[in-house]
Amino acid sequence: MITDYLDPSAPSDYQADLCVIGAGPAGIAIARAFLGTSTTVCLIEGGGLSGEDRSQSLYDGTSAGSTPFDAGTSRMRVFGGSCTLWGGGCIPLADSDLEPRDWVPDSGWPLRYADLAPWYAKAREFCRIDPAHGFGQGTFEGPTPRPPLDLDPEAMVNFIFARSPITFGEAYRDLLAQAPNITVLLHANVMELRATDNARAVTDATIGSLDGRRGRVRARHYVLAAGGIENARILLLSDSVAPNGLGNDHDLVGRYFMDHPRGSIGSIRSPQADRLTRPYERSIGKLRAPIASEIGLSFEAQREYRTLNARVHPFAVEGEVPRGIRALRDVRAALRPPTRDEAALVEARLEAALQNGPGGAMSLAVPQNLAISALRLGLHIGDVIRAVALKVVDKPTVASNRVELVGFFEQAPNRDSRIMLDDKRDALGLRRVRVDWRLNDLDRHTHRVLGAVAGNRLAQTCAGQFAPAPWTVDTHASSDVHGTAHHMGTTRMAEDATQGVVDTQGKVHGVANLHVAGSSVFPTGGWAFPTFTLIALSLRLAEELRALLAIV
Repeated sequence: MITDYLDPSAPSDYQADLCVIGAGPAGIAIARAFLGTSTTVCLIEGGGLSGEDRSQSLYDGTSAGSTPFDAGTSRMRVFGGSCTLWGGGCIPLADSDLEPRDWVPDSGWPLRYADLAPWYAKAREFCRIDPAHGFGQGTFEGPTPRPPLDLDPEAMVNFIFARSPITFGEAYRDLLAQAPNITVLLHANVMELRATDNARAVTDATIGSLDGRRGRVRARHYVLAAGGIENARILLLSDSVAPNGLGNDHDLVGRYFMDHPRGSIGSIRSPQADRLTRPYERSIGKLRAPIASEIGLSFEAQREYRTLNARVHPFAVEGEVPRGIRALRDVRAALRPPTRDEAALVEARLEAALQNGPGGAMSLAVPQNLAISALRLGLHIGDVIRAVALKVVDKPTVASNRVELVGFFEQAPNRDSRIMLDDKRDALGLRRVRVDWRLNDLDRHTHRVLGAVAGNRLAQTCAGQFAPAPWTVDTHASSDVHGTAHHMGTTRMAEDATQGVVDTQGKVHGVANLHVAGSSVFPTGGWAFPTFTLIALSLRLAEELRALLAIV
């Protein structure tokens, strides 16, 4: 059942066996695991079924670190979570990502690949990835639509990732709506987790809506699945009994905040640029490839240069666009209906921010006149005919003479990189987040090494010349990077309560019935897209909760 908390006829208070806070991929995966059981589940979502400015504004925050960070445009408050905008990339971690590295302080998970492998198999089913695509440590299995380049394995390797064809909100909405034991509560914002006098158990979740309604949800067990920033924020806001926030006895909640920084590490000029870029394109024609390759630093290189993990993607930069192709694009843009729907505008704004970084602008330009564009198309129809012929033989329709190399980096675990509460308050009266996103010397060293290792080697594959970005060769320059909306680490996992917020099962240390799901539990992030691993961990937690809730 789906209930909108803004509906006056909906109850103010709810009771369930399990309360899951956040209807993103983690929360939906956990709720789905209880379909057909006698366990009652209340799945709480602060947004609605589509993007809304009012709900989205509750995510606004301030940036305190030397690297700018926009908390409001790096996530989405909606049923389905930020994966409403995701690219579908899925790849498992490997033991090299999970084991401690002596050159990376505070690295190492209390789990290994063998612990996650059976849950990765279940995550593959949840993501509706074809089971024909097998996987192993740190990669899916090929073949890819276009074979990747042969690389020096001592320096770089090809990783294969799979593409999930779904967005979770669309794929599982009807299933959850029809489940008699599950209540999806929309527009209900968790304001605090209230606890017993000794803060050793949660008694209820206080909820509120933007129209002023207040209530609570009582359950036997609670799961925070609200994302890498909001999980920490809710714990810090839950300070009625624990002054520093629930689960924060050792001042770890909100610390070790990580993202995957990204930025251009340089460019390659080459008359054969397509030899480098085509094998790594993620779409063939208009279709997204079900699996594709990425270029990553080999573990041998990481160990030799004592760096973090990193990958590099070669993006083709088009040369001169033939006039007929340009006219065809103008005609298509002119025929596209203008976006007036609020949800679509919210998604477009957030997507532009994710692509261009904080303050990034999205081009909304349209052709000056459809008739003029159509006339130009007719005059240069030969360009279009030649483009069709090139497509038939799997060649690019517009030649590229430059390749932009964009690096995507693991971030070092850093205690001082953190989520805090600001003095400013949102429309619910709750303290907003203050994000102190910090990169350290190991991060900057990794950024420079990737350029040095990858630039000239990749240039050789297409007979090109590599020009490094100035910031990658100036040891005094700041890294020119921004985030990728992969928020991790703020409730990190550790067996020892002095080293992490949750244990190996995802239970908050010292709080008997409170658990955390999502990438906020990651001790380190590797380079991999985090969604596949966070779903695997969520399904693993769901199995544990099924056992706990079976105990009367």
